[in-house]
Amino acid sequence: MSLLKWCDEGPATVPLLATVQDAVQTMIEKQVGAVAVIDEHGVVAGMFTERDVLAKFALSGRDAKATPVRALMSPMVEMATEETSASEALAVMLERHYRHMPIVDDQGKVLGICSIRNILEARVDDLLAELDASHHASAPGR
Repeated sequence: MSLLKWCDEGPATVPLLATVQDAVQTMIEKQVGAVAVIDEHGVVAGMFTERDVLAKFALSGRDAKATPVRALMSPMVEMATEETSASEALAVMLERHYRHMPIVDDQGKVLGICSIRNILEARVDDLLAELDASHHASAPGR
């Protein structure tokens, strides 16, 4: 199953020229904890996350309207593709302490952003369905 099926609808992105305010506003509107920062070609240049807001911006005294997001984003080294399995993505996210991973095409253009929450919610749904089926199969009188 493609990792994209487990992502939130439409990736949350901001351009390299965006401000911290733009990025935070996008996260609020999309109800996500991270945005991909993309260049003029749609290629992922980095990620800006809630952790970046807290660790790099919150107490800095900088103006959110004037601070470029590119100055505070985390450059992304690890990205997934449509061929990346959920288990591979989850392993990388846990090992690198990422909560979000962009999924990109062959040119590095963002197709989606997968979070640990997306993967875990999908697996919990599978587990609940399996448990429910198991319960009904073993119920007396069936």
